[in-house]
Amino acid sequence: MKLRAVLHVVSILIILEGIALLTAIVFSLYYGDGDAGAILISSAICLLVGGCIFLATRNQEELKLREGFAIVVLGWSTLTLFGALPFLISGAIPSISDAFFETMSGFTTTGSTILSNIEAMPHGLLFWRSMTHWLGGMGIVVLSLAILPLLGVGGMQLFKAEVPGPVKDRLSPRIADTAKILWGVYLLLTLVEVVLLLFGGMSLFDSLCHTFGSMATGGFSTKNASVAHYNSLYIEMVILVFMFLAGTNFSLHFRFLTGKHDVYRLDREFRFYFLFTLIAILIVSGIVFLSKPVGPGGALRSASFQVVSVMTTTGFCTDDYELWLPSGQLLMILLMFVGGCAGSTGGSVKVIRIMVVFKHSLTEIKKLLHPNAYIPVRLGGRVLAPDVVTNILAFLIIYMLVFVAGSVGMALLGVDVVTAFSSVAATLGNIGPGLNLVGPIDHYGHLPAAGKWLLSFCMLAGRLELYTVFILFIPDFWKK
Repeated sequence: MKLRAVLHVVSILIILEGIALLTAIVFSLYYGDGDAGAILISSAICLLVGGCIFLATRNQEELKLREGFAIVVLGWSTLTLFGALPFLISGAIPSISDAFFETMSGFTTTGSTILSNIEAMPHGLLFWRSMTHWLGGMGIVVLSLAILPLLGVGGMQLFKAEVPGPVKDRLSPRIADTAKILWGVYLLLTLVEVVLLLFGGMSLFDSLCHTFGSMATGGFSTKNASVAHYNSLYIEMVILVFMFLAGTNFSLHFRFLTGKHDVYRLDREFRFYFLFTLIAILIVSGIVFLSKPVGPGGALRSASFQVVSVMTTTGFCTDDYELWLPSGQLLMILLMFVGGCAGSTGGSVKVIRIMVVFKHSLTEIKKLLHPNAYIPVRLGGRVLAPDVVTNILAFLIIYMLVFVAGSVGMALLGVDVVTAFSSVAATLGNIGPGLNLVGPIDHYGHLPAAGKWLLSFCMLAGRLELYTVFILFIPDFWKK
């Protein structure tokens, strides 16, 4: 392991984080909540520590894939540690466990919170809290790829380790150009949503924070009641649309913007994603109609927002689905294991993996009828290589093993069974709210400290799609 090269890249990320922290100063000074000092001190620490490590590791060696994995995991963990400083220094979140959990939830776009009264938090800290979503959504590591080549550091190794989903879709032969394209699309959609929310009556501060939460499929809100606070159909529909777009492969958005307007219709994964979401909305609408004294329109409104929010792993809420019939709560839990498309900011298993598993299962059934026939797994007219199918099946097995192990761990800490498995499902899938003590109108603050560290690990493992994290525990990874 070329530790010097790893630390050099991580130092750049810390410096970028110090610069990003300064964006919160504007709202801190405007609202005069007294958190400007803590933000400035945190930024200075990031710049100082990052700068010292950068200067001490300048003549680093070339990056390989091994270093790429280490940089992603160490980078996310380090950014979370330094990103928690404003909460700790200001005293807004005095516990290290709570501050780390909240920041990890932000950078991994999970949206689980330990805060019981969000609206009592200083505006500058709330903005930074949402900013961690926006940076983590597309990946601060991918953001750095646009400038790393200027510093003599290759980027393809980082891209392989960071981009979410089983398919790495390069839009340009140059990895730095790919990163710029992805962030360009991300920024454009962000600006459009901010403007639309401003038209809906939101303040600039709330528009930015909720846009960061929806585009990153994160779910941090500035209100205790989340999006339900506004009780506005217009605001709900704007956020719903952009949550859905954020759960779509960003390469499709780029191709659409470049004139290929049939790209969504032709993409098999998007069609499955759209139809699956639509069917889930219709089913849940019927359950909501039977659960509450609302008309068909109200049931459809509530179901649409909740289904898209959970399906895309965003976690915004306009309704407490714990008040629905048990069948509705079960469906919401099942949706937590689906997620958005590959190449999106969404978390969880991802739609394309679900499709491949279905295809593989059908293929195995056909082989029972024709045992001597060669029946490959096809997706979109293409034959999938056996190692790709094996990788996806192995991913699902590891995902379920981590889910079971995490649930058992939470139960051993004294948490009830429903809270235990739903909290692990919600954090491993980067969704946010679960059921019972961590439901949509509750928070994670009352969980034991050990449980918060366990769930923080689940967030990191889920956001980096398991392999990137668990490969560090393989002894061969550290051998020459």
